[in-house]
Amino acid sequence: MSSTPESSGPRTPGAEPAAPRPALVFDDPLDQQTSDDTDRGWGDRPSGDAAADLKRFLDEKPPHHI
Repeated sequence: MSSTPESSGPRTPGAEPAAPRPALVFDDPLDQQTSDDTDRGWGDRPSGDAAADLKRFLDEKPPHHI
């Protein structure tokens, strides 16, 4: 028996130790902005010039409008 603590797996000589696991974060998740909180999350395109706005209007207008 060995007096060293057990490792998670076999170690090879010269191998780098595994990266540490990220720490747990206990922040309030409601304080963070999600994609649904933005116009882009609702499918809006970034605003551009007048021609882009007209193209968007014509693309998204209901069929009963002119």
